[in-house]
Amino acid sequence: MDESLTATGLVDRRLLSWASSARLQAAAVAFLAACGAGLAIGQALCLSRILDRAFLHAEGLAQLAPLLGALVAFSLVRAFTAAGGDLLAAGAALRLKSGLREALIGHLIALGPAYVQAQRTGELTATVMEGVEAVDTYLRQYLPQVLTAAIVPLCLLAFVLRVDPLSALVLLLTAPLLPLFMILIGRAAAALTRRQYGTLGRLSAHFLDVLQGLTTLKVLRRSREQAQVIQRVGDAYCAATLRVLRVAFLSGLALELIATLSTAVVAVQVGLRLLYGHLGFQEAMFVLVLAPEFYLPLRNLGTRFHAGAAGAAAADRVFQILAAPRPLSAAASLRPSVLPLAVPPAIRLRQVTYTYGGSRPALQGLDLEIPAAGMTALVGPSGAGKSTVVYLLLRFLEASSGEIEVDGSPLSSVPLEAWRQRTAWVPQSPYLFPLTLAENLRLARPDASEGELRLALAQAELSDLVDRLPQGLDSPIGERGARLSAGEAQRLAIARAFLRRATFVVLDEPSASLDPALEARLQAAAETLMRGRTVLVIAHRLSTVHRADQIVVMRAGKAVERGTHASLWEAGGVYRAMLAPYLEAR
Repeated sequence: MDESLTATGLVDRRLLSWASSARLQAAAVAFLAACGAGLAIGQALCLSRILDRAFLHAEGLAQLAPLLGALVAFSLVRAFTAAGGDLLAAGAALRLKSGLREALIGHLIALGPAYVQAQRTGELTATVMEGVEAVDTYLRQYLPQVLTAAIVPLCLLAFVLRVDPLSALVLLLTAPLLPLFMILIGRAAAALTRRQYGTLGRLSAHFLDVLQGLTTLKVLRRSREQAQVIQRVGDAYCAATLRVLRVAFLSGLALELIATLSTAVVAVQVGLRLLYGHLGFQEAMFVLVLAPEFYLPLRNLGTRFHAGAAGAAAADRVFQILAAPRPLSAAASLRPSVLPLAVPPAIRLRQVTYTYGGSRPALQGLDLEIPAAGMTALVGPSGAGKSTVVYLLLRFLEASSGEIEVDGSPLSSVPLEAWRQRTAWVPQSPYLFPLTLAENLRLARPDASEGELRLALAQAELSDLVDRLPQGLDSPIGERGARLSAGEAQRLAIARAFLRRATFVVLDEPSASLDPALEARLQAAAETLMRGRTVLVIAHRLSTVHRADQIVVMRAGKAVERGTHASLWEAGGVYRAMLAPYLEAR
């Protein structure tokens, strides 16, 4: 079977199995299609009898009134049936589309930063928006037409077979021509549609990347060059769309021509047999009226095949994302344990290994102990596995092998929400939403009062920010904190950690983007935050590292050295070699 139609069939099954209610909707659409076929047969019978009795038997309006009434009734009921089928398909598609988009967004949230950071934001946005909309068209137009094309011609053929077997044979022989040409043209159409959808994803991703880096591009005077790149990608998308439309118009012309020629063959053989008296007038009219109805569902399927190809290409990407395994199992333990929230945890990693998908693991049998109520600093070159450790401890990822223990219990046995309630993460580049200052703070604790917000800001050395903003806590801070400096954004993340009241805090180079004066203020705030908590710091600066209770030097996914700053410096190993250039520069 053709690859494009095979892929479409797989998408059909995945969509129908994704939502159990879709089966009922499909059954209802199939029932209405069968009813529509029966009503079309009733229309053809009434019309053929009216013409036969009016022209050959010279009956008047009074005698034909019942048949005319029946014809009008069949026509009205058929129109309502067709409209009902369209409304039913549209309603089912809307519900399934909403559920699919909700499931897609929820799955992306569950996958966490480790997955999302490996993708292009613009492409994911295009999949969630445009991709799901293409799936909606696929569900609303293409799938119902597939059912109609499978049911209506068979019903009409069965009835014509009783009236005129020879015409039924002609219909049976000519009907496969339309799906045959649809398959031949569908090979090119499916490939072009996938290419068009891929180009749309690249265009969306690149356009968003350019917008996010517009300030940097202007400073480096490279904005015009990027505008030309966007124009080239846009032209490529335009050309891909035109190629798809060219094939669509070609297929429409071919299917219309084949359907017209097939109808003409039926009409010619019926006319010749009627001329020589081998077929009655009423039977001939009945077959002639039903012949276009027989080919109409197949013609409509051909015109909607391209909507189905676009939807199948989008659905493949949607289900590719949904198939990505979540980092956490929903049933990690039969007896989940709940740890006390007020006690700083002691954490231990035993022979932990993690591989992102390549041949070289990011962590290789890592043994690491993070003592309770102490500060542990991870140092090492880029790619040593420090961020992977953070993602594992925050449960954005799940270890490929080994065990992570919290106070002697497996971390996987702790409910996710309970663990996240205990943790606070201050990333190197905190994300700030285009909301007010208070709303950005309350992401850490939605029920926090205004007094608690001000206290957290004061602890993070940000009291002056509230006084400076025109509306205080209710002041919008702009997209990604556009109204704040880099240092203020970093301290706002620290304020979130204060507000969260977490017992386990992860600091990812908290002072990387600050000048020395602000770094001193942040260090004071960070030391207050660390007091009485279990702290893990990802750091390169000596000013951050030398205060740590324990320093762990990582290289190639392993802990190669550990100890205090003084002991590691005296040992003269990897740690001293790393910090020697820093001390010489000072």
